[in-house]
Amino acid sequence: MVNMSSGAATGALEGWSHYCATKAGLLSLTRVTQKELVGSGIDVVGLSPGTVATGMQRAIRASGINPVSRLDWADYIPAEDVAQAVAWLIRDGAARHGGADFLLKSPEGRAEAGLTR
Repeated sequence: MVNMSSGAATGALEGWSHYCATKAGLLSLTRVTQKELVGSGIDVVGLSPGTVATGMQRAIRASGINPVSRLDWADYIPAEDVAQAVAWLIRDGAARHGGADFLLKSPEGRAEAGLTR
C-alpha cells in the first residue's frame, strides 16, 4: 500500500494548516497500519515526492503564500517520476521501506526508484 505523503507531514508551512495536518495524520496512519499488518504480507509506505509539477503547484505559485510559491518551476519533479516511483514501491520497494516515508526528492531516493534525472 502506498500513501501519498509530503514534506508537509513534518514541516509546517504558513497558509497550509489543513494540508500539513492531514499529511501528518496520513504519516501516522502509514506507520500504525504497517505495525498492524505485520506478518500479513502487506506493507504500507508513504511516498513523499517533493514538489511536483501539477496544476495545484501552479495555483500555489500564483498565491505567493509561502516559500513553496517561490520555487523555480524547473526544480519541480515531473508527475511521471512520481508514477514511476509508485510502480517501483508496489513492485520492489515497499517491503524495505514499510512504515516509513520514502523521500523521492533526495538523490538517493531517486536513484533507488530508478530515476536518473
